[in-house]
Amino acid sequence: MAATLLGGGYSNTNVLIVTERGRYVLRRYRHGPRDAARRTCAVEAALAARLASTAVPVPEVIAADPEGSAAGEPLLVARHVPGVLVSDAVQSDRAAAPDIAAAAGRALAAIGSVTLERAGFFTGASLAPSAEGQPGSLPEFVDACLRAGRAATALSPAELGQLRDLAAAAGPLAAAAGSARQLVHSDYNGKNLLAVQRDGLWSISAVLDWEFAFSGSPLVDVGNMLRFRAQHPPGFEDGFIAGYQAAGGRLPPGWREISEALDLYALADFLTRPPGHRYFGKAVAVIRERLARGPR
Repeated sequence: MAATLLGGGYSNTNVLIVTERGRYVLRRYRHGPRDAARRTCAVEAALAARLASTAVPVPEVIAADPEGSAAGEPLLVARHVPGVLVSDAVQSDRAAAPDIAAAAGRALAAIGSVTLERAGFFTGASLAPSAEGQPGSLPEFVDACLRAGRAATALSPAELGQLRDLAAAAGPLAAAAGSARQLVHSDYNGKNLLAVQRDGLWSISAVLDWEFAFSGSPLVDVGNMLRFRAQHPPGFEDGFIAGYQAAGGRLPPGWREISEALDLYALADFLTRPPGHRYFGKAVAVIRERLARGPR
């Protein structure tokens, strides 16, 4: 047997285990409060089971121990899925970026086709969405993040004011999506998608890391994928949207503005992390770009 530490996962550690019987990924939920780790493990296992009969590509879960009764910590074992990260694939073969992005769009449409009884966060294996812990209005959330975090170390007082104004202007757009009750991955981007090419055609072999999943609007995932679109190869955005729509994904009028409004929740949250965090600086750059062009 051989074990290799893998990358990925915000609050977990992934280990590739190779045995004579196959290849598996062991997920160890070692960071953050113990209750949160148990919840995340239970939710990811339950989602894998629920999505197994759908078109959403998810790794098969072999075993899960949310309570940590076997090893003293929550653990999940899934079958290893072959593929290359979409973030790597589009950089190594930039000409294929539109086709790879279209595959990501099709996979997102499949995720959004899963509906739940209400909007909210998953609190356990039942996958019953709960309104508990949901953020308030966009202006309130952004203001709370700016007051609690380190934004003032990177953004000027004028920029902080402009960001609050942007959140106020985008608030009604974000609120308009509040009644949606579709499955949302909530970290849908190239580092959490595995892609494979067969007979010249690209497809997504697995959507990874469901630790932030909830019930809401698919436009959250659209905004996440297109957050750093300036860094994507030519044709990526158009391919992604074309694939999403071709697979049945619906985009309402003003979808781009709504998705950017919803993405402000994540960008503001990144500003609460230490300035040295890998997403703090990226969030500042995206926010400055949005402030420069103003509301759409």
